[in-house]
Amino acid sequence: MSKILFKNALVVAVAAGLSAQAFAVEPQSIRLTDGVIFTPTLKVSETHDDNFRATEKNKKSTWITTIAPSFQLNADSNKSAYQLKYTASSDTFHSSHSDNNVDHFFSGDAGFEFNSRNRLRLNAGYKKIEETASADQKIENDKFNTKNVGGVYTFGAEAARTQVEFGANYDELRYDNSTRLAGKRLNSDKERDATALRSTVFYEVAPKTKVLLEGRYTDYDYKSFTARDSKNKGLLAGVTWDATAKTSGTFKIGREKKDFKKSTYSDKTTGMWEAGVTWAPLTYSTFNLNTRRGFDEGEDNASAIKSQNTRLGWKHDWMERLYSEVSYARSDRKYQEISRTDKRDDYGVSLTYQARRWLDVGVGYTYADNNSNAANESYKRNIYALTVSASL
Repeated sequence: MSKILFKNALVVAVAAGLSAQAFAVEPQSIRLTDGVIFTPTLKVSETHDDNFRATEKNKKSTWITTIAPSFQLNADSNKSAYQLKYTASSDTFHSSHSDNNVDHFFSGDAGFEFNSRNRLRLNAGYKKIEETASADQKIENDKFNTKNVGGVYTFGAEAARTQVEFGANYDELRYDNSTRLAGKRLNSDKERDATALRSTVFYEVAPKTKVLLEGRYTDYDYKSFTARDSKNKGLLAGVTWDATAKTSGTFKIGREKKDFKKSTYSDKTTGMWEAGVTWAPLTYSTFNLNTRRGFDEGEDNASAIKSQNTRLGWKHDWMERLYSEVSYARSDRKYQEISRTDKRDDYGVSLTYQARRWLDVGVGYTYADNNSNAANESYKRNIYALTVSASL
């Protein structure tokens, strides 16, 4: 789902400046019955985007009003927990009403603790999204939906020296575009199913510090563009720690191989890593570093994309109800089989005031600069936002 992830990198950068405005609110839940609670929240934002189609030329700007209500249902018992959540995000483009749309997000999670050594987490989700910043936006906005179901089984007590995790996930990507080009429906070549399996062994080497070994396997099955059918295999070793009150994180490094089922493309290998580190030198100041290198799925005639992404964020509480967030993200993407390399920088800054327990007000700014050697793929983008998040 590399194209979606790439385009959402700007959303990630915006979230670096604005996410806390959505989640810092402490909602008052409604108890429906014993063990079952209902939590509604509402996020409203007014955004100015000076290049909402993310184009190099003929930029278009607009004010965008977003209204996003969320509804969450939680149920807990002694050995299990369940959560259902639905969010509808309505975007109104004041300078381009034909782009008005409503995105839908639905997720379900369940957790079970059978005994001290056996635990299971299940999840499922559905998303229906329309994007204005798409490669085909001169013809029709990208309209797609995703479905996924998965789970992780853990064997080993939390206090034991060794734990083993087994994970599985299945997801589908389908496009809802109606335009037809050369007899084919727009974006039909990107539709696919993916089945992923993972196994991880953790071994404690010190208090709150574990080394790990992880194997991964993913089978990609394209519905029409079968030349991209492939099997990804990865092996990583690493460490996860929560050694002090100030630092916690996970680091993994290894190799990834992409074997294509047909001979249209040659097989690929690359070094692979993933890391997420949190450092809190002060109780009111926190730094986060996330980085990843590996293969993304191909697009625009590329068999695959070798991707390296890094994001650094800093959150600082200036007063009891006032905090800021600053972020920087770097994305390097090298398209395989075609001569295209994209390098993008995203900067975000925001300030949030927690006016009440149930009300946050924030302002934010995001700047994106994509530098590509492909024609008409470079662009710059400025986003200014005023966001209000509320609950009961």
